[in-house]
Amino acid sequence: MSLVEIRGLSKKFGNNVVLDGVDLDIEKGEVVAVIGPSGTGKSTLLRCLNLLERPEAGTVKFGDKTYSLTSRNKKENLALRQHTEMVFQQFNLFKNRDALSNVMEGLTVVKKLSKEEAREKALEELRKVGMEDRLYHYPQHLSGGQQQRVAIARALALEPELLLMDEPTSALDPELVNEVLLTIRKVASEGNTILLVTHEMSFVKQVANRIIFLENGKVVADGTPKQIFENPESERLQIFLQNINMLESSDNYVI
Repeated sequence: MSLVEIRGLSKKFGNNVVLDGVDLDIEKGEVVAVIGPSGTGKSTLLRCLNLLERPEAGTVKFGDKTYSLTSRNKKENLALRQHTEMVFQQFNLFKNRDALSNVMEGLTVVKKLSKEEAREKALEELRKVGMEDRLYHYPQHLSGGQQQRVAIARALALEPELLLMDEPTSALDPELVNEVLLTIRKVASEGNTILLVTHEMSFVKQVANRIIFLENGKVVADGTPKQIFENPESERLQIFLQNINMLESSDNYVI
């Protein structure tokens, strides 16, 4: 049995169908990267799973419990959210709290840990992402890469079954991208289950177990990095990868 089973996920904005009956299974410990053209529903997929967007249809199953993604039941929605944590493009840290307090917040509010327990857990996670020397720095005094590493520590501290990462390097200056990618690689190597949306193809090749290619709201291709990059069966995927290769070879493109 898969750790996560997504069935019939559909979402539209007005008359624009962004996700069209997506089915996806994710095994425990897998790192699944979602790629595809802009506007094809990659970020929306993650946001629907965390109920930041409300889809028109769809269910998600964790273990033996199935949740409706269209439910308005607050208790059921809260239970679903406790299975996942999201790492956003823009970090979403509390500006009036230092790094340590940002990580402690969810532990005291959601997990109901004591301040002492929350502090110990937060310290542990911040050490893992190399931020032990910035515990008392506020977000405005941290680089973008450092803020994202704090955000990753905050998500991991809550021990989600599925970690959702939405373009975690897209808001960073090019020289800061690598430090966050190294952190994500470390997180993946520790057995965390991750659903990742990214445009960093070289990183996808190194860290992902599986790659999902979305086109017009549907899963067009699903395979290992070797299958996707070396033997793409879908014509649309072939065109997408050719365009990516052209960009990567361009003097104006930085990855």
